[in-house]
Amino acid sequence: MEKILVVEDEVKIARVLKLELEFEGYSVHSVHDGLEALEEIRSSSWDCILLDVMLPGVTGLEVLRRLRAQDDQTPVILLTARDTLPDKVSGLDQGANDYITKPFQIEELLARIRVCLRSAKPAHVQKEAEILKAGNLIVNIKTRDVTRGDDSIELTPREFDLLVYLLSHKNQVLNREQILNAVWGFDYYGDTNVVDVYIRYLRKKIDSGDNQPLIHTSRGVGYSIKEPAE
Repeated sequence: MEKILVVEDEVKIARVLKLELEFEGYSVHSVHDGLEALEEIRSSSWDCILLDVMLPGVTGLEVLRRLRAQDDQTPVILLTARDTLPDKVSGLDQGANDYITKPFQIEELLARIRVCLRSAKPAHVQKEAEILKAGNLIVNIKTRDVTRGDDSIELTPREFDLLVYLLSHKNQVLNREQILNAVWGFDYYGDTNVVDVYIRYLRKKIDSGDNQPLIHTSRGVGYSIKEPAE
């Protein structure tokens, strides 16, 4: 499920966009100012960002500038007013992938999102991403088969989602908040210790027996899956 961040200070518009995009099958989170947007971009990964140009605190163009300054190439579609041509030009110059003027039809926005997502993920990359590997651990995302060596591993849906997220960010240390947002969702308000519990479940199934450990703990930071040392 592709994740979209909606950055829009008009709460009613943000709510409508969230409902429409969720109806289309996207996972959507919305924020209402530039500072919130920067925090969400910093703490999680996104497949596409819908970014209003006129935002309180930090403007949409400044959010875009900081995003690209960090070499983050997440697709960005600017939401602009009819009379902001300079903002459109400036936005495109600073690395926006597209823009759409208000008011707009949701069908046009959906089409522009699909184009951005296709451009960001070429067909060969999408195909390769169906299979994730670390050492002799192989995960088929489409069939949900998990094997390590000659052994087939049975995972619960939550364990599978956690494993896929760790493998998708192989060799990166992910903190509990990042894992919670990606695997349990932004609306989860339970104990963050649930991450530790499920990491323990995964370890018993993935790293049991004589297998070289793949799941690693960075004390005080979080967890990662790393390729085994040769």
